[in-house]
Amino acid sequence: MNTVQDIQTEAMALSPSERAGLAHDLILSLEDPTDFELSPGQEQEIQRRIQMVREGTATGRPTEDVFADIKAKYK
Repeated sequence: MNTVQDIQTEAMALSPSERAGLAHDLILSLEDPTDFELSPGQEQEIQRRIQMVREGTATGRPTEDVFADIKAKYK
């Protein structure tokens, strides 16, 4: 059986994007999705962004830039 330390060591060997995905999934597993209610406007914005991705018109930023901005904001 794996200990928490074993799992953490294995997780730290993942790429940054894989660790981010894992962290996201773990956090979501702690929350009850029924606790979140989106307004019609929020739902519409999500659908708009999904459509942009599907059409190939969405633009993104390198994760390094996004995380640098977040770190600077909360430093």
